[in-house]
Amino acid sequence: MTLTPNQIRFLSWAAIALAIWAVLAMLAPVLMPFLLAAVLAYALHPLVETLHTRKIPRWLGAGLAIALLMLVLAAVVLLIVPVITKQVPLLKEQVPALLDRVNDSLTPLAARFGVDLQVDVSMVRVWLQKLITGHEGELIDGLLSSLRIGGSALAAVFGNLVLTPIVAYYLLLDWANLVERSKGLIPPRWRASVQSFLDETDEVLGQYLRGQLLVMGVLAVFYTVALALVGLKLALPIGVFTGLAVFIPYLGFGLGLVMGLLAAVLQFQALLGVALVGAVYAVGQVVESMYVTPRLLGERIGLHPIAVIFALMAFGHLFGFVGVLIALPASAVLLVAMRRAKAGYLSSRLYLEASASAGAAPAAQDPNE
Repeated sequence: MTLTPNQIRFLSWAAIALAIWAVLAMLAPVLMPFLLAAVLAYALHPLVETLHTRKIPRWLGAGLAIALLMLVLAAVVLLIVPVITKQVPLLKEQVPALLDRVNDSLTPLAARFGVDLQVDVSMVRVWLQKLITGHEGELIDGLLSSLRIGGSALAAVFGNLVLTPIVAYYLLLDWANLVERSKGLIPPRWRASVQSFLDETDEVLGQYLRGQLLVMGVLAVFYTVALALVGLKLALPIGVFTGLAVFIPYLGFGLGLVMGLLAAVLQFQALLGVALVGAVYAVGQVVESMYVTPRLLGERIGLHPIAVIFALMAFGHLFGFVGVLIALPASAVLLVAMRRAKAGYLSSRLYLEASASAGAAPAAQDPNE
């Protein structure tokens, strides 16, 4: 059987794609910090270029960009750690008192309907005692055991945390040269179309990053103001953290909700205060999912609100938590590809000939018939 040149070309590209896929699959654990560093370098590159146009050396601009990112991450950690460390130990004392109040109010009400409803406060107190201050020896033994068993994995995690910003720094230093060398690998007859695709994709992803920052700012203001209005003393750190953490869909909201409810339990000692904080997060989630993200983020990257919701659900179903993280930027890239595919189809012979034949058919009929 003799293969045509087109078939040989197709099989060659298919073999190259399979080889690349196999290499990436084998080196996935090693490549992770480098891929993350590449994403960070892509996001920080415009800032470095802006600093470079203002006569700041590229090496210094890259260092400032990485340092700024580290400061933001440190600020987020400093927002959440004091809240948890100060309030979690108080649960042992405050939650039983709150449950006593629940018993005093709900038990008589339930008795009217013939329901024996009562919370075993002593059991809850013992459970909290064990959870917060008990089993320290077992916890330490388990931790040491995990360190012995999975020491290499733990070392890899910390190594990646150190390696990623270092790799990102060197990528920022040589970003322009890396891009040019990568373009040189593209066959000359494809370079114009590929460059056009990359330019459009870069514009859409830039819109996504700016839209994401706008969503985070809006939600940080909303949660801070709303929690302050219900009287929560820790409204500022919890509200700002929740707004910034929505960059990680669902997980950021969940952490903010837990922190808010925990602070409400310890401060208000009443169901009404806890319910008000829960209502703030319920309203915030509805507004964020149905309006803020589709409008401020979806419209910026050209996605319909329904498409944004579908993308989050579809990528989450296919790839889990990582899929939720990459849903919108990946959808932005797919959107560019779909636009170009649509334009190619509308200018193709298949579409034009079908349109011409459909338009010519009525003209062939006699209007007097």
